[in-house]
Amino acid sequence: MNKKVNAKREAYAKKQEEKGKKIVGWIFGGLIVLAVGYLIWTFSMMA
Repeated sequence: MNKKVNAKREAYAKKQEEKGKKIVGWIFGGLIVLAVGYLIWTFSMMA
């Protein structure tokens, strides 16, 4: 019984870790897109 609970707990932790990595990737991707957009906007204002 205890091994079954540990296996479920480990599987859940692994799933949560994968979700967390995906979310962090989306956040960094969004920040990069915003930074590029800001650079384009800044240089278009100077012209």
